[in-house]
Amino acid sequence: MAVSVIGAGLAGCEAAWQLACRGIPVTLYEMKPVKYSPAHHYEGFAELVCSNSLKANRTGSAAGLLKEEMYRLGSIVVRCARETAVPAGGALAVDRYLFSDRMTQMIKGHPLIAVHCEEVTAIPQGPVIVATGPLTSDRFSKAIGALLGEAYLSFYDAASPIVSFDSIDMEKAFFAARYGRGEDDYINCPMNREEYEAFHEALVAGESVELKEFERDRLKVYEGCMPVEVLARRGSDSIRYGPLKPVGLRDPRTGRRPWAVVQLRAENTQKTLYNLVGFQTNLRFPEQKRIFSMIPGLENAAFVRYGVMHRNTFLNSPKLLDATYCLKQDRRIYFAGQMTGVEGYVESAASGILAGINMAMTLQDKPALILPRDTMMGALAAYISDPSVTDFQPMGSNMGLLPPNPERIKDKALRYQAVADRALDSLGCCIKDFCAQTNDPFLTDETEMGGENQ
Repeated sequence: MAVSVIGAGLAGCEAAWQLACRGIPVTLYEMKPVKYSPAHHYEGFAELVCSNSLKANRTGSAAGLLKEEMYRLGSIVVRCARETAVPAGGALAVDRYLFSDRMTQMIKGHPLIAVHCEEVTAIPQGPVIVATGPLTSDRFSKAIGALLGEAYLSFYDAASPIVSFDSIDMEKAFFAARYGRGEDDYINCPMNREEYEAFHEALVAGESVELKEFERDRLKVYEGCMPVEVLARRGSDSIRYGPLKPVGLRDPRTGRRPWAVVQLRAENTQKTLYNLVGFQTNLRFPEQKRIFSMIPGLENAAFVRYGVMHRNTFLNSPKLLDATYCLKQDRRIYFAGQMTGVEGYVESAASGILAGINMAMTLQDKPALILPRDTMMGALAAYISDPSVTDFQPMGSNMGLLPPNPERIKDKALRYQAVADRALDSLGCCIKDFCAQTNDPFLTDETEMGGENQ
């Protein structure tokens, strides 16, 4: 039986490739060129629409580590990207059109992949991987909503910035809950009046991203997605009576209630990442770095994700998916790509690899490939499937997702490289065990994965 893969973006192409290379026929559906999303214009598969950079190459970075893990799992995206790379310093940048053409050629050239150019408007029968991306068509979105329930499907990504815990200055910030109720789950960054007024002034004057027409139309539907800078423009005290209200809190350094407080809430169960509560924003990324670094305690904060407000169809994955990207309520259906809550081109492709491998394992009655939590691909899969998450927002790869190294290393570059080396060692052991259990024909030599095996 052929697997239906819906969407020929990076995730769909990776999923189709992993399946076909294991001898499983694939029917790949792509609505281009019959129909285009508002952001796509090129006929080829795996179109990069926002940037021609697939981020850093060095394994001591989150993106570089992720690509190396993908390479060792036979990634077609990494292979084609390296073949069409252009000079970009330490980043992997590609000629977008050559990259898309090469991906299209590879996919269409595989004898077990049949391509159908049509819009899918209903979930197909049989095994299926849904990889339609953040701009899924309205008709297919309705089909997904009917399957999962509208409460589990978001159409707009309005997320606050996220910072790593180890970059917060806890000499200035403090843990506390309002009025001492419950656990001290929030980190509080107190402001005096002078600090608040300077911050408010900068926030009001900050430069915002201009939304595309289709995004502006969508935003009108979501009145609750008000950017913090828009709220700030309503008056000098508007955010002090909103997300920065100081009631029920006392600064332990002074014993008094601050003039204003920025609260941060844990983003993951390991509490290595924290988001700025109520700080959904449409400010440009450099402006977010400049303005939010004015908050006491966040002067040197490492932003692992900036706030965003854009059209983005995504699932409430922690309630729906497991760490293999399989739909818990219907094991014949897998999801992949940005609609699962992974943020970014490379992350999207990585999820497609795991969805493809694990669909193949399901069909062959073999054990699933669940990557260790200390690998980047494993950490992303764990993040989108963590049932304890209550306010799920998309996340890209970042070192804060990985467990800290037991050995404390002060130098950041050396610390990240040690974490990356541990991840690759862990991945190697995991793949060896997986191959021993499954006799997988595509992963046979960890030094050649993604190379000769393709």
